[in-house]
Formats: sequence, structure tokens, C-alpha cells
Amino acid sequence: MKLAFEEARQGLAEGGIPIGSVLVIEGQVVGRGHNRRVQNGSAILHAEMDCLENAGRLRPADYRRAVLYSTLSPCDMCSGTALLYRIPRIVIGENRTFRGPEDYVRSRGVKLEILDDAECIRLMREFIAARPELWNEDIGEVQCVGQASA
Repeated sequence: MKLAFEEARQGLAEGGIPIGSVLVIEGQVVGRGHNRRVQNGSAILHAEMDCLENAGRLRPADYRRAVLYSTLSPCDMCSGTALLYRIPRIVIGENRTFRGPEDYVRSRGVKLEILDDAECIRLMREFIAARPELWNEDIGEVQCVGQASA
């Protein structure tokens, strides 16, 4: 989780959203990343997606031996990707500021470990207070009344 938290801090330093992720297979880090939606103008580069992209193309058997670490509870998109590749365990820094579809992920056989890490909570609470519009954009929430819709 320490490496995932370093990724989150790096994302914040780059002007992005402070969420980090690391993929580990049998004790070896094979991928790491952080939320790069702002930095790359991306619709999908959440931390977990960046991490998996940076891990490169792995064999299905590799994913099935992996552990995904994330500083924040993965959203629907990132949880779906973990389910698609059958990653059996996800270690989550915190789920107080945001909770993804944890019950559904568990129902699909994935073991979730919630650390309730004070530093992860503090980092996200401070970011959300400072940049609520960016946070709401990241999780697909509409914040402003009167905002144009498609």
C-alpha cells in the first residue's frame, strides 16, 4: 500500500486526483499507476486502469495470482476490470470518502481487504474539500444546478 500511496501523492503533485494503485504478483510489483484523467485528458485513466496498463499484457494465469492495491475503493469501471481479469484479491486503502461496488465484487468471489488507512482518508478528504468539482467529474457526479446536459 505504501507504493500505491506514493503513486497517489505523485498524481496530486501533477495536478491530478490523488489515487494510486499497484499490481503485485507473488511479491513482485508488476505495475503501478495513478489517476491521470486530468493530466492526460482521459475519460478512463483511473489509478487502477493506469496501473494495469503499465503492467502491460499479462497472461490470464498471471492475473489470477495477482493482488491489486488501491488507495481508494475501486469504482464500477475499475472493479469491472478486476473482475474481467479475475484478480482474486484487492487491498483497499480506504472506502470512507468513496465506496465502489464492494458487495458485488465480493459476491463474484474476490477477497477485499479494507485497511481504513488514516493517510489515505486524509489525502482524499483534503482533495475533495479543495477540488469538489474535479472530484465529482471523476466519479461521474453532476454538481452544479443549471449545468447543460446532452
